[in-house]
Amino acid sequence: MSSPTIEIRPFAPQQASDDELRLLNVYENALRHERVPEDPTVSDAECIQWWRSKPDSFVIEPWLAWNDKGMIVGKAFAIMQKSDSNQHLLQFDLDIHPAYRQQGLGKRLLASMVAVALRNDRRLLPGGTTDRVPAGAIFMERIGARKGIEGHTNQLLIAELNHTLLAEWQQRARERANGFTLGLWDGFYPTEELTEIAHLYDVMNTAPRGEPDIEDFHMTPAQLVEWDQNLIATGTQRWTLYARDEATGRIAGFTVVFWHADRPHLLFQGDTGIFPDYRNLGLGRWLKAAMLEKVLRELPQVTVVRTGNADSNVAMLKINHELGFKPFMAECYWQVERTQVEAYLQQQAT
Repeated sequence: MSSPTIEIRPFAPQQASDDELRLLNVYENALRHERVPEDPTVSDAECIQWWRSKPDSFVIEPWLAWNDKGMIVGKAFAIMQKSDSNQHLLQFDLDIHPAYRQQGLGKRLLASMVAVALRNDRRLLPGGTTDRVPAGAIFMERIGARKGIEGHTNQLLIAELNHTLLAEWQQRARERANGFTLGLWDGFYPTEELTEIAHLYDVMNTAPRGEPDIEDFHMTPAQLVEWDQNLIATGTQRWTLYARDEATGRIAGFTVVFWHADRPHLLFQGDTGIFPDYRNLGLGRWLKAAMLEKVLRELPQVTVVRTGNADSNVAMLKINHELGFKPFMAECYWQVERTQVEAYLQQQAT
């Protein structure tokens, strides 16, 4: 039964005070510690700057559960894209502080997500879970959600990296992919190349992604600018390495990494993609190897690299496993029809 001392209400982070955002960060750090206890906390300053510079290309409607001491003990974020695609989706991020589980808060927060979905005519509610918090998968199964994409966060320890392999991959690619050159965008993407870079991100639509009811996403130059502004505001450093076909001038593929000075030992490997007509030339291995060598030279404090992969993405997993990436955390992307959630909540109310 729900605790009468806990109130659930909407939260407007863009209009919130710094103190309110600090309370949200305290809560989110507690949940991060449950999932990844070995990682440092996110600073209040980074959290505040993230919300103050949040890209407008997606909408977040948060609902928070507050106890009688004025602390946040649960949250549900409704996340929607501002685009022509995926107008049927309302992604939700729902979690509860361990000390407040089994009190009905999950159902109450879920009801707020249904209300947002109804107001915005969204029929499908996807959400993610991790094996670090088994209660998440139990909750998803209980409400009738089905698995869409299963994957892992995979981790590479720099101390175990095979440096000889990096050299071999780059040499082999130069021989097989003669006529290609590598280039780097450090931080902001150049204004004169935004249209081409936005198209470059379309390659990620070709990656295996299981069977979720998701349409392709197409980046725009304006969204890239918003993303850049958010990264700079939060102090996040981004390197994007790309391979260009000298004969046509086309960019064949890219890889991107993220690093923050508050977490100096940790590097996040983001997207890596090669357009289908440029595959099987060793470009993916070349880009990954060249990026890791740059990290070794310029960020010697990095000891761990993490990346996310769908379990169905066999080609990228092969490259990552050869580099030494190993499973770190299992993840699942679920989806459930809004009508199914409504039926579940109705049944629980009787």
